[in-house]
Amino acid sequence: MKKKIMAAGLLMTAILLTSAFTPATTNAGQQTGIQLDGQPLDFAQSPKMMDGILMAPVRELAKALKMEVTWNEAERAAIVTREGYELKLPINSDYGYINGEATTMYGATQIVDGAMYVPLRFFMESANLIVRWDSATKSVNITKPTETLPVVGTYDHLVTLLTQQEGYSVSAQNLFVKEAAKQEFSTAASAPNSAGTVATDSKAAAPPDYSSTNVQVQGVDESDVVKTDGSYIYTVNKQRIVVTAAYPADGMKVLSILDFPQDANNQFQPSELYVDDQHLIVIGYAYQNYQSLPQNDASSSSTAKRMIMPLRGEQTTKVKVYDLSDRSNLKLVKEAELEGNYVSSRKIGSSLYFISNKYVNYYYYQQLTNKEEAKAMLAPAYRDSAAGDAFTSIPMDRIYYMPKALEPNYVLIGGINLDDLQQTMHVTSYLGSGQNVYASEANLYVAATNTDYMRIQPMAMTTDVPGIRVGEPNGTSLPMEPPKQETVIYQFGLKDGEAVYKHTGKVPGHLLNQFAMDEHNGYFRLATTTGEVWRTDEGTSKNHIYILDANLQEKGKIENIAPGERIYSTRFMGDRAYMVTFKNTDPLFVMDLKDPAAPKLLGALKIPGYSNYLHPYDETHIIGFGKDTVEVDNTGNGAPNFAYYQGMKMALFDVSDVNHPVEQFKELIGDRGTDSELLHNHRALLFSKENNLLAFPITVMKLDPNQVSKDPKMGAGAYGSFAFQGAYVYHLDLEKGFQLRGGITHITPDELKKAGQYYYAGDKQVQRVLYIGDTLYTVSNSMIKANDLSTLQEKNAVDIP
Repeated sequence: MKKKIMAAGLLMTAILLTSAFTPATTNAGQQTGIQLDGQPLDFAQSPKMMDGILMAPVRELAKALKMEVTWNEAERAAIVTREGYELKLPINSDYGYINGEATTMYGATQIVDGAMYVPLRFFMESANLIVRWDSATKSVNITKPTETLPVVGTYDHLVTLLTQQEGYSVSAQNLFVKEAAKQEFSTAASAPNSAGTVATDSKAAAPPDYSSTNVQVQGVDESDVVKTDGSYIYTVNKQRIVVTAAYPADGMKVLSILDFPQDANNQFQPSELYVDDQHLIVIGYAYQNYQSLPQNDASSSSTAKRMIMPLRGEQTTKVKVYDLSDRSNLKLVKEAELEGNYVSSRKIGSSLYFISNKYVNYYYYQQLTNKEEAKAMLAPAYRDSAAGDAFTSIPMDRIYYMPKALEPNYVLIGGINLDDLQQTMHVTSYLGSGQNVYASEANLYVAATNTDYMRIQPMAMTTDVPGIRVGEPNGTSLPMEPPKQETVIYQFGLKDGEAVYKHTGKVPGHLLNQFAMDEHNGYFRLATTTGEVWRTDEGTSKNHIYILDANLQEKGKIENIAPGERIYSTRFMGDRAYMVTFKNTDPLFVMDLKDPAAPKLLGALKIPGYSNYLHPYDETHIIGFGKDTVEVDNTGNGAPNFAYYQGMKMALFDVSDVNHPVEQFKELIGDRGTDSELLHNHRALLFSKENNLLAFPITVMKLDPNQVSKDPKMGAGAYGSFAFQGAYVYHLDLEKGFQLRGGITHITPDELKKAGQYYYAGDKQVQRVLYIGDTLYTVSNSMIKANDLSTLQEKNAVDIP
């Protein structure tokens, strides 16, 4: 038996290492149509289609990439190596090991005609090469990563890329297999320095002082539902824009209301806005109603224009720019429109950038018999009033795609120069995906998390292990590893309304939100989570900090922070990073990032509760906004401990001693059920260190003390009853901490008396708090109230009709 095994091992070594193949011919390479950097690859043994997957000999693929191949008899695997790279390919296996990490290859290695064959796409992509099928030339093109994104180029190539994602079989396009991933685009923001402090506008010496939107980076404005320019308040009020003359408060009145009539051809709904000295910029959703083609009708080319949802039309993202010369009669001076759902926007100086996400409905393309007509529906389009009323389709040779984040979706970036509204909007389009968008003054970052749900790791048969698949044909069980997540970052330079691709980078794990990203001194920093909180094995959650250089290559990292917990909030502030993780308690971690190559974890503080949002107070203090928690001991029941969230919690952390952070002050608000938009949207915060002012909208729920005392079974899981909705206003300093000055509500005393356990404030729900000079304003859909900033005494109120 040993002799047979040894003979088999020697035979496999000979198969992999000898050159006793049929002489290579150009025809062999041309027949398969496989090119590496534009040059045909010659194969002595031709690649083959096996079960719809294009397979090629391991030895010849390795030779083409100047790699070494050896045979490991003990593991029954081929080992392909190059400096800093190792690929282990077990025989008759559908997974391989890339630098020791098991990865599904969507096709199994096989011995064919004395040679080991491997899925060509897996082999090349494991070496960080880009593989794509060009149906126009009937060839497989393999290219090295470059400093530019690849171009879609033709409708045929677009169809191939979409086919890759949909998993359909079209001739040799079966090289591509659908990858498990689901795109979810969320809003994101900006960068480092100001960390969201309230600042005055850039108008030269324009008294009085007034607050602006709480943003993440100074110089990069974020849209919101309420804005002020120091004299007027502009609000998104349901499906209208309301302009109110607000200062001085005794003359406050509604100046104008901008309505957007809803009819079959005009269905614009405003969602956010910007304001500067000259313009009011309204961003919202619009719907273009198109007549739908029957699924198999190819007769009418006039109806082929964009058919996504046949019964409701297609959603677009629209920008309306108004001249503010006469605020009582706003004049529309420009409209710009991108197909797709609104994602996010930023205003940097006189440049406005807005982003949409257009789903490519490949299903309808497949149903139509006239493919040329159907192809026209696959192209994204935009409209700019400076060029007319018609939509302009973006040609395929102007659409790039993101190889590491390929999705049936277009990311459209529109750039408008507000200083020259006659200039046509600049539009860039990318086929791909992204879950988070981040912008500094100079760069835009699109981050997409890829998830591989197919990774498995074989092991001996076992029982009582979470995530085990038992009863495999080969007598082994396959524990399901946590899905491998990798976040790919695409960087685009921003200048004069244009977004130009610069670099690509990647880090393990997924991002929480925009505050998990930051740009500082030429470095890009990220906070990610890998694994799952519920697991108790090696697949449990872990948290990390990564620092990338100007080319988005890894420079430094801190890994495996707080195993078993996940990130609830992150804040980068200059050379430091603060991270809150949570499961049953709230650890606040402090990290030193001054040396990007060697970041350090300095200290941690564990306290009850958690923070959803971290806001800087000054260089040595940070404010946390979140929920209080009560941990429940379940050890007697044989179950793990867990924590009930309670009311809202604010904490002021002193990080002067970075190795020993301290919770200097805390404030608990209400009981279980209390909530604030601030916990989900940082723009709801009003903070001014100079005025010792802290304010935000809140809904307060309180338990009845008598009810609690009569019913001892009411524990940490009991919800409170409605007690208040409005704005809480605090005085905050480093001597006395949080001091509640009072609450401002738009609900009348009679309405409050009628409230039950739950109460819906409706149009009277306070959404934002701001100040102009010595006056504090609270804004709801029904009214704007003006209160004295010092005493909180009401000065005036105006009803919004």
